[in-house]
Formats: sequence, C-alpha cells, structure tokens
Amino acid sequence: MIKSFIKESLLSPLYMFLKDSRAVGIVLIVCTLISMILANSGMQQAYIGFWNDLFDPTSGHHYQYRALSLPNSYLLWINDGMMVLFFFLVGMEIKRELTIGELSSVRQAVLPVLAAIGGMLMPALIFTIFNKGTEYSHGWGIPMATDIAFSLGILSLLGNRVPVSLKIFLMALAIIDDLGAILTIAIFYTPHLDVKFLLYGAGALSIPILLNFLKVERLTFYIIPGIVLWYCIFNSGIHATIAGVLLAFTIPLTKIEELVHGLHDPVNFIIMPLFALANTAIALPGNVLGSLNHDISYGIMAGLVIGKPLGIFLLSFLSVKMKLAVVPENSNWRQLWGIGMIAGIGFTMSIFISSLAYEERDLQIIAIISVIAASLIAGLAGFIYFRLLKNT
Repeated sequence: MIKSFIKESLLSPLYMFLKDSRAVGIVLIVCTLISMILANSGMQQAYIGFWNDLFDPTSGHHYQYRALSLPNSYLLWINDGMMVLFFFLVGMEIKRELTIGELSSVRQAVLPVLAAIGGMLMPALIFTIFNKGTEYSHGWGIPMATDIAFSLGILSLLGNRVPVSLKIFLMALAIIDDLGAILTIAIFYTPHLDVKFLLYGAGALSIPILLNFLKVERLTFYIIPGIVLWYCIFNSGIHATIAGVLLAFTIPLTKIEELVHGLHDPVNFIIMPLFALANTAIALPGNVLGSLNHDISYGIMAGLVIGKPLGIFLLSFLSVKMKLAVVPENSNWRQLWGIGMIAGIGFTMSIFISSLAYEERDLQIIAIISVIAASLIAGLAGFIYFRLLKNT
C-alpha cells in the first residue's frame, strides 16, 4: 500500500514530468538561471573556477591531462566527453528519420531539408554582413542552429493552435539543422589535424561498420571500439563529439529504438543540464546591455531572430511554388512563418559553437549572452505570434 502510494502520489507525477516535451526546456532554463546567478554572486570565483580550473595546471594545455591526453577540466569533460552521448543520440535520430522516418522519402524530405538549408544559410549570411572583414567573422556558424528541445517545448505549450503536421515539420527541420551544425563543426571549426590519430580513428570506426555489415547486434561490440574512436577523434584535432555521430550511423536500425529510449532521460536530464550549468558559468560584464552593443551580438541576434524565419520561409515558399514540395497538411503560410520564428531558438548548439568559434573568453561570453537573449526573444515572439494568430 505504501509502495502504491509512493508510486501514484510521488513517482507518477515525476515520471509524467520527465516524459513531457516541455520538461527539457524547463530544466535547461532553470539550470541556466542558477548558473548565471551563482557566477555573479559572492561565490563567483569558486563556482566559475570549479568548471574551468585545470586538473593538471603544469601541462599548460586545456586539452591535455598528463600523458593520457585527456580533457583537463570539468568543462572540457562535459563538452568533449559527456556531450558525445548527446551527439550520439542526435546521430541515431537522424539515421532513423533518414531510413524509416519523416525524411525517408524524397517527397517527405524536400520541404524540411530545403527549409533547414534556408534556415542555416540566411543567419550565417546576416552574421557575415555584420562581421565581414573583422576578427569576429569566424563566428558565422553560431546562429545557424535550432534547439530541438526548446522549440518543441514552445510548440507543446501552444497545444492545438499548431497542427501536428507543423510540429513534425519543425522536428524534421531541426534534425537536418543538427546535421548541418555537426558538419559545420567538423569542417570549419577544426583548428588542426593529426593525421596519425585520424588513421587510428578510421581503423576503430571500421570495426562497427563491419559488424553492422555482418548484422551483429550485440551493442557491446559497438561501444568498445566507439570509446577508442572517441579517444582518437579527440586527439586528432576534430571535435570529439563527431565520434558520437559517426558511431551512431553504424548502430543497427533494430537497436536504435532501444538505445534512444535508454539514453533519452540521462542525456536530457543529466548531461544537458550539466552542459547548461558549465557553459553559462560566466561573469556578466557590469553593463550587460552594453555587451550586446557589439558586432558579434548584432550578427547572432539578427541571424537567429530575423534570419531564421526569413530563410526557412523563403526556401519553403520557393520549393512549393516550384512544385518541389507541398505545404504541410492543415497549415498555411502564416503558420509556417511562426514556425520559422520559433526555430530561431538556438541555445544548446549555438552555445556549443560559440565555445569553438572564439578562443578569447570575453568573446565567448558576448556570444553566449547574445545566444541566450536571441533565443528568449525568438521563443517569446513565436509564442505570442501563434497566440494572436487565428487558425484560418
């Protein structure tokens, strides 16, 4: 009876909360607020130092802990180690959608793929306009991303004001967007390459590829070479999270559902909150609004708030007018514009790319503050827009 009471009164509401699509966004917002409060309180030095201080200061290198060449701080273990599981999860979602999901046929994939391309190119172009010829131009990839958790969380708050077809469209768009961000990180945010470790990594990757070909389904045989792959990618100069995506594409389709189900809660309610805590542990400048008066801020905020909806809408409109695709069922152009507004929530991936685009911590802080501000504006604007929009 006591167990039944605990399950019904305590565990069931918690379980329902964890399964709610809004929960991830709520948890990330709370963690971000807590982190920024602590980072700007009397605990500032201890809190920021906890995440950023090197385990082995004598190494003189943030990415080398003793002779093992491992991440050298808690921040780096989260960004280069734990976030691999986030990218692993995203990679499996992409593989599933491309094989049996919303992107498995040309007709289904055309609109979200083209919309995602527009939603990546336009923000990057707008950022470049603001920062062309400056030392900040390398940050063009920051406003390209859409945060799946936050954007779908906003849509869930809107209920039946947004048709199911548009929710599926946004999810597919965000998945393609993530793939674009992953490729951007691999190609454009890799400062140097160690060919030796790349070759070792290729050898490690060949094992799960062969296992997939031989239809081996025991996951242990994939995870062990996957760990070796992570170590090799980490030391090759390519960002280590790419290892998660590469491994994800070798996982047998029959095992993806099991793995996605198993990783969903740990990734969304442990790893992502830790990512938010560590990466928003920033000491805000005395004049926060003044820090937004910067070319980086203009590029990021204009890219996410204006560039995202504009790029998504224009490419969608052109693809439909050229009869390459059709508007999602039970939706209209005004609703599609609203989806573009909500897609301007960049948060996780945008903050992640901010840490790669700039080495100077001051520039990273400006970029992160701008991402948070732009995501807040995009989310609120999209929510209010749909609340005011009549479903006609």
